[in-house]
Amino acid sequence: MSRALIKTHVDPRSEIFQKNAREMADLMHRIKTEEEVLREGGGKNAADAQHKKGRMTARERIGRVIDRDSTFFELSLFAAHGMYEEWGGAPAAGVITGLARVCGRLTMIVANDATVKAGAFFPMTAKKVIRAQNIALENRAPTLYLVDSAGVFLPLQEDVFPDTDDFGRVFRNNAVMSARGIPQITAIMGTCVAGGAYLPVMCDHILMTEGSGLFLAGPALVQAAIGQQASAEELGGARMHSQVSGTVDFREPDDAACLQRIRALVDKMGSAPAAVFDFREPQPPAYPSDEIYGIFKGGPTGQYDMREIIARIVDASEFEEYRAEYGQTVLCGYARIGGWAVGVVANQKKHARTVVPGTGQKRIEFGGVIYTAAAEKAARFIMDCNQNRVPLLFLHDVNGFMVGKEAEWSGIIRAGAKMVNAVSNSVVPKVVVICGGSFGAGHYAMCGKAYDPRFIFAWPTARYAVMSGESAAGTLVEIRLRQLERQGRKLTEEERKDLYESVRNTYDRQADPRYAAARLWVDAIIDPAETREALIWALDAAALNPEIPEFKTGVLQT
Repeated sequence: MSRALIKTHVDPRSEIFQKNAREMADLMHRIKTEEEVLREGGGKNAADAQHKKGRMTARERIGRVIDRDSTFFELSLFAAHGMYEEWGGAPAAGVITGLARVCGRLTMIVANDATVKAGAFFPMTAKKVIRAQNIALENRAPTLYLVDSAGVFLPLQEDVFPDTDDFGRVFRNNAVMSARGIPQITAIMGTCVAGGAYLPVMCDHILMTEGSGLFLAGPALVQAAIGQQASAEELGGARMHSQVSGTVDFREPDDAACLQRIRALVDKMGSAPAAVFDFREPQPPAYPSDEIYGIFKGGPTGQYDMREIIARIVDASEFEEYRAEYGQTVLCGYARIGGWAVGVVANQKKHARTVVPGTGQKRIEFGGVIYTAAAEKAARFIMDCNQNRVPLLFLHDVNGFMVGKEAEWSGIIRAGAKMVNAVSNSVVPKVVVICGGSFGAGHYAMCGKAYDPRFIFAWPTARYAVMSGESAAGTLVEIRLRQLERQGRKLTEEERKDLYESVRNTYDRQADPRYAAARLWVDAIIDPAETREALIWALDAAALNPEIPEFKTGVLQT
């Protein structure tokens, strides 16, 4: 069998490579600096207060419960970034979520960070927990909850309490996960009050440390409501729940003993079902992953060869390209990542020379734009992957679909609808990495958030919007000018420039990946050089779920 090794044409000594690498390194340095601040949670004083209570911080607990040779693949670190400033902010939304191995088992971990507003639930806290549960549901991942929370953040209760993606959904998910046989273990390691008290009781195993509290209403509320006086311990302490109410399965003296008990329980779980996706012994890429820094060229007009990126992500840098000479602005092909077979759908940012069907006329197709042939090729490839049970990886750097008379005559809407249909009805796991732009309908066709990817990651160079800030500003300024002209007004050149800059700055801020990550539109902002590792975590998790429904597309416009 011939090898499909991608031959690299990258020169790391070139001026453009060095310039790109510097820009990416500077951007990653800023992102990682922000991440370090977020990981401090409520800060040193809050951590010291936790230690004075004889308790570990959330990150210390995670470090103790996971395997020593496992890393913690954190998700949604930027959740609530830049939000709730009037309340002092909520770093990482006051809860830590991510994947790790516990006794060799891949698990989802959800840990309240009591250093952030006593672990209270802000609106984004609930949404972050729900996102972690949804990942666990889709991938059948055992889930550990390390509970230390004061409950709902009352000043914002209207945005936490009532809706389908609010606090109550957490408990509904507990019940659904249990019904589907997804193991859930809860450890109450601090406060667990009010509606939040239902979370542990709806899980398979409940552990509780001495000095913790589990009650629907605390002592002060009980006295106010019914006039009854009771201490926290007799109302809802660990001893009471283990000896009287029978709610707690294991009473532990402290955090260390509790975390050790969790590991003992995970160690006794039955084997996970065998994966249905093909797996072989992993092989590293033939080229260094950090060269991605110098290869990638951001911006709508930036050109680079996406094959060079793929070569530094996939096993042995081997890529079986599908219809390589057709629809060249979208690359499709088969590869392996971490041993798992995958189908890759990627936007090609190099301009392509092609021939107009029926005329023989030569033309240039712009990189990052989806043309009719590319959309049709991608739709067919996506259907093939579903037919053959091959998970899909989408690499975004897309400006959108081609527009204009020639594009419309070629049936671009029909071809785009076919691609969206295939993505929408895909039954194999889908994983997305937004490398550069992800604009408009191109975002949808490349399996955007609304199309249920199992995981969606972004590089710090990602831009995520209906259109670029420059395009949006130009369009909106022209609309505003026409409105003013109808009112008999004309803007000065300076006013026009100020309006343009204001609109552009707003769009650019909202297109930033941190803005998206704050709202959980992406699961993590990842280092481009660590893309392969992130994808291996995602594929390992996806392989836990052996169920694949029947693939159907319904009516396709042909």
